[in-house]
Amino acid sequence: MDSWFQSLLNSSRSKKRLFTLLIDSIFIFSAFWLALIVRLDSVSPFLEFNNWLILSLVLPISLFVFINLGLYRAVLRYVGAHAIGAILIGTAISTVLLVLSSFFTQVSIPRTMPIIYAWLLILSVGGSRIMVRAMVGRLSSVNKTPVVIYGAGSAGRQLAPAIGAGEEYYVSAFIDDDKSKQGAILQGIPVIAFNGIFSLIERKKVKKILLAMPSESRARRKEILAQLENLPIEVMTIPGMVDIVEGRATLDEIKDVDIEDLLGRDPVAPKQDLLNANIKSKSVMVTGAGGSIGSELCRQIIKQGPTKLVLFELTEFALYSIEKELNETIKAQGLDIELIPIMGSVQHINRLETCMIAFGVQTVYHAAAYKHVPLVEHNVVEGVRNNVFGTYYSAKAAINAKVETFVLVSTDKAVRPTNVMGTSKRMAELCLQGLAQNKDKGVHKTRFCMVRFGNVLGSSGSVVPLFRRQIKEGGPITLTHPDITRFFMTIPEAAQLVIQAGAMGKGGDVFVLDMGESVKIKDLATKMVHLSGLEVKTESNPHGDIEIKCTGLRPGEKLYEELLIGDNVENTTHERIMTAKEVMLPLAELNVFLEALDIACHNFEHEEIRQLLLDAPTGFNPTDGICDLVWNAKATTIGAENVDDRKVVSFK
Repeated sequence: MDSWFQSLLNSSRSKKRLFTLLIDSIFIFSAFWLALIVRLDSVSPFLEFNNWLILSLVLPISLFVFINLGLYRAVLRYVGAHAIGAILIGTAISTVLLVLSSFFTQVSIPRTMPIIYAWLLILSVGGSRIMVRAMVGRLSSVNKTPVVIYGAGSAGRQLAPAIGAGEEYYVSAFIDDDKSKQGAILQGIPVIAFNGIFSLIERKKVKKILLAMPSESRARRKEILAQLENLPIEVMTIPGMVDIVEGRATLDEIKDVDIEDLLGRDPVAPKQDLLNANIKSKSVMVTGAGGSIGSELCRQIIKQGPTKLVLFELTEFALYSIEKELNETIKAQGLDIELIPIMGSVQHINRLETCMIAFGVQTVYHAAAYKHVPLVEHNVVEGVRNNVFGTYYSAKAAINAKVETFVLVSTDKAVRPTNVMGTSKRMAELCLQGLAQNKDKGVHKTRFCMVRFGNVLGSSGSVVPLFRRQIKEGGPITLTHPDITRFFMTIPEAAQLVIQAGAMGKGGDVFVLDMGESVKIKDLATKMVHLSGLEVKTESNPHGDIEIKCTGLRPGEKLYEELLIGDNVENTTHERIMTAKEVMLPLAELNVFLEALDIACHNFEHEEIRQLLLDAPTGFNPTDGICDLVWNAKATTIGAENVDDRKVVSFK
């Protein structure tokens, strides 16, 4: 039976219409005679010619009416309100036609016979279509994976038919916390309470649950994910309502659960006056414009209506990518913004100054930096050159070009650093704090400030995409230490807060972003495994799916990060932005230090570089020896007898 029905479904559209017309003809024929037989309790009406005459008029005209109402244009497997409406209207017209035919042919029929006829026709024509839809649903779900939708609201109801139309999944149930919806049937799908998921997993082997709550707060979604975490089921989600409205995603675009939902942190609405202050109708430059933070700063900046946006970037492809993306956005939104892609290094002060003067730059967001801790440990001179001198030269160029505001994107690794990267970023802060002292003396008018925050989700080198890839590959997940913790924030939120903090600065300010609670990386990895419908493989659970391996802390890596050196923090007018009073280095001492550091870098004197960084007021407390790869290789080549008392760290 199923194979015959499947072959009928796979036949041509014209054949299916012809078959449906034939079936409906039988229904009209049967409804007419059954109505007479039921009413008269006799088969004698078959023998009367006049009854056949009425049927010969009613049947073809009824079919003609159904055709014109579009009943045969509706696809049976998706029969809906339009088809039901056509059946009701067509039945009413057919019934009226039956009465009129009887009147004009003067053939007597029982008065209640048309009512019985109408009911039989609705039941047969309408019921057959509902039955076909149910059979199609049953057949199509045979080779599909059952899924459950969490949320029976408008998003869930729109998602269900989109999933049903596909070839991979079918919706076996809705879950909703609203008790008034529980027990109801929506689109033929039952709505159950959360506890019902256990029986579905057991009976129907449900392997996926889809979160259809794009308008819920992240805090609420975090609560729901905590409930689902320990179930042997993969949890996926649909995009947020903002992404859907702005056209960046569609409702039926199913994806992995956002890590933002696991953190449960809802972004605070930005203050428009702070966003506009340094950008609207101004010429703005972003250094490191192709990086994770730099590119997002550019996206946020063009929303505020600058006259010019200078993209300063060292990497050719990164510059090409962000320029192409921004040009498309500018063109699509009809923005009047001049986009200027400039290739260059922040270590070249003349290039920086010339560009700032040429394009009349008024605001600089300095995001250019080497930020990967192990790589900077292995390339000390370049890390110091780029992060310390690159910032210093950018700031000096800004002073010479009479830039109004200079904002440094800093990091939590600058607080009590144990590595060269964090120390170099703290030195960059000291450079700006030192130069800001001259503003107070009236030497220049450039306003310097720096914004310090932790890790951003989705940046290059972030653990989240790494963990996702490792889970898809079957593991193991690698992390450096079981107790390591980090602060996390989304890139868009970080960029918006950097812009707003920059508008608050008076000169030499260190702003600290509220990163919320620090997250234990092992717990994050465990949650990601569980929400993928898998189990963590441990000694107590040797049959688990994904193992979490600890590889040991990398050179210069800390177990936890801090945002403040001291406790002298003050609130600002923005609830997510604080300001810190940090130790400063007088400008005269700073210049002496930078000159000595420059010479040490030029001569590749790593012992001197390290000693200078230790002597500076950075709080540098290294956990490893000198890890520079070139220096170590050279030391190995020369031989231990020529290396004096150097600490050499070898890597295999």
